Amino acid sequence: MAHAKNHDYHILKPSLWPLLGAVGAFVMLFGAVLWMKGITPFMFLAGLVLVLYVMYGWWAEVVHEGNTGDHTPVVRIGLRYGFILFIMSEVMFFSAWFWTFFKHALYPMTEGSPAIDGVWPPAGIETFDPWHLPLINTLILLCSGAAATWAHHAIAHENNRKDMIWGLALACGLGVLFTIFQIYEYSHAAFGFAGNIYGASFFMATGFHGAHVVIGTIFLLVCMIRAIKGHFTPEQHVGFEAAAWYWHFVDVVWLFLFAAIYIWGR
Repeated sequence: MAHAKNHDYHILKPSLWPLLGAVGAFVMLFGAVLWMKGITPFMFLAGLVLVLYVMYGWWAEVVHEGNTGDHTPVVRIGLRYGFILFIMSEVMFFSAWFWTFFKHALYPMTEGSPAIDGVWPPAGIETFDPWHLPLINTLILLCSGAAATWAHHAIAHENNRKDMIWGLALACGLGVLFTIFQIYEYSHAAFGFAGNIYGASFFMATGFHGAHVVIGTIFLLVCMIRAIKGHFTPEQHVGFEAAAWYWHFVDVVWLFLFAAIYIWGR
């Protein structure tokens, strides 16, 4: 009785995951510098493996906590607030890439010349036609977001696990298709990453978005596997809510990228 739980909070046991995650991130960052210097890629890969191991182990514990009753209504509120703060940090991250793109587009400069002498896109850059593959990718991602919304409505309002699984499967499939088309587009780019500010801004902004699409697809895939295993109920599905929020954030960022870089930035 002395250890009986008489509150709505989840008191966590001491854990090595935060320390291991920090070590893995540092090793990966230091290894990335060595890789860029042409020394060796192995330190970066070792750090990446450690980070992935921490992600798997830590989140597996969180899933176990949710399935064993530790995620009370108060805890679920805290999880939602935490994920909202994470999304806000992601907004600021992408704001930096939009900032640099607009700065160089509005005030283009040629080396050693005033801003008024510059042109945007820089001379010799052949941009993508936004009304072909970029438009198709936009429709694919929007349909994927609609499928994720269908899955959320199925579990949250109808307790329909079958439709939830089908919605997640469709969302994941479209996410994979988007990534394939993005890789195809990159392989046919008439400009490179290095040597011009347009290419650097384009590939950094769209490339980081592509990385988020891959992460979000994995996020939804994990939710689909959990749904197949019978996890999630109409009352408790915070993990899936977080995945859906993340996926809609990825949708919105792409709409801004499509409008700003592919259309206006031409």
